[in-house]
Amino acid sequence: MKKKVSLPALILALAMLLGSCGTKPVNTTEAPKTEPAVTTQAPTEAPTTKAPETTAPETTAAPTTEAAPAEIEIEDMIGRKLTVIPGSYRKVVCIGAGALRMYSYIGDAALLCGVEDIDNETLAERPKMFDGVARPYVLAYAETFAKLPSCGVGGPQAQAAEAEKILSCEPDIVISEYEDVEKEDALQEQLGVPVVTLKLGSGGVFDDSFYATLKLLGVIFDEEEKAGNLVAYIQAERAEIEKRTADIPEEEKPAVYICGLGNWGTTNHLMTAQNYIAFKVANIKNAVTDLANPGIQSIEAEKFTAIGGDMDIIIMDAAAVKNIKPLYKEDPAMLDTCKAWTEGEVYLEMAYNAYYTNCEIALINTWFIAKTAYPDRFADIDMTAKTNEVTKMFFGEELAEKIFAKPMSFGGYGKIDTATFFD
Repeated sequence: MKKKVSLPALILALAMLLGSCGTKPVNTTEAPKTEPAVTTQAPTEAPTTKAPETTAPETTAAPTTEAAPAEIEIEDMIGRKLTVIPGSYRKVVCIGAGALRMYSYIGDAALLCGVEDIDNETLAERPKMFDGVARPYVLAYAETFAKLPSCGVGGPQAQAAEAEKILSCEPDIVISEYEDVEKEDALQEQLGVPVVTLKLGSGGVFDDSFYATLKLLGVIFDEEEKAGNLVAYIQAERAEIEKRTADIPEEEKPAVYICGLGNWGTTNHLMTAQNYIAFKVANIKNAVTDLANPGIQSIEAEKFTAIGGDMDIIIMDAAAVKNIKPLYKEDPAMLDTCKAWTEGEVYLEMAYNAYYTNCEIALINTWFIAKTAYPDRFADIDMTAKTNEVTKMFFGEELAEKIFAKPMSFGGYGKIDTATFFD
């Protein structure tokens, strides 16, 4: 005879069985990538779930909790270690020459909560020394910058961060180009938010420090794919230029003189460089070879005259025209000893130094210099199309028309008429 089980006992057993079947939450958060120089730290509190009641079985699933965003340790471009939470920042301030520009290559302009006066062209009182020069990041985001409060004056004369103005913008992160460890640490302590220092490097758009800066910004703002794509694009552009010019015999290379290079605003036809990075990339023979020091520097007028007969081509930075023109009016014969000037082989590149380096312009200039020296090798390159291609990659917008329309662009890339240009 089968033993009968009472109904209350059956209900109790069923309740106990259901109470032991809770589910374990699954963590679907992917660990952040570690390039460049980042270390993942565990969240301060582990997520927990409440055990289900055993007295009254529920038919709905137990609620789950999402893991808090992971903090990571990064090393900025001057070796400072600090903790950030990638993708969490909603109020950004950029300070110092080049910081806002480099942020704009990777970050979202809509996250900015303040801007330096030099980059807000609607202000009456502000540094205006670069207003005639194309700064593509300003061209792309002028409307956004115009609506933001001031986080400082900015400009070449501003060599210190203005903490009170920065605090008034209430940022949750600061992107800086003031490359001083002690001052950056002190500013971070005063502001109470991460202050991340960037670095361009002497090689500009082709420098490893610039690539590392882009990748660092990608990590901080959860834009690693965008940063990686931009770095890969720049490297591919360099490789293409090098490939087209690698096999040109030395005796077939014209001697090219670069002048008017920006150096804190003091520039003219004597300002040059014997290690100009664009020349290295494009395999250009530099007319200047025996200077004592590398980098941008002024040569003596006598030196300029001595090598003038060997200059096959002159590339003049457009920003220097305003300084060269009055000198030429005082002494119209000052360029007559230059072979390139007398033969009309003088060309304008776009100004690439204006509140630090316009990296996208520096890249476009390299294409122009290569095309000027080796026209047959670059006959397929249209400079307006190339300018639009590069600015679209850097900013998501074609900016050639706006760049060439700036007063100190003189209509864009091309040869100048040496007989009338400085009239």
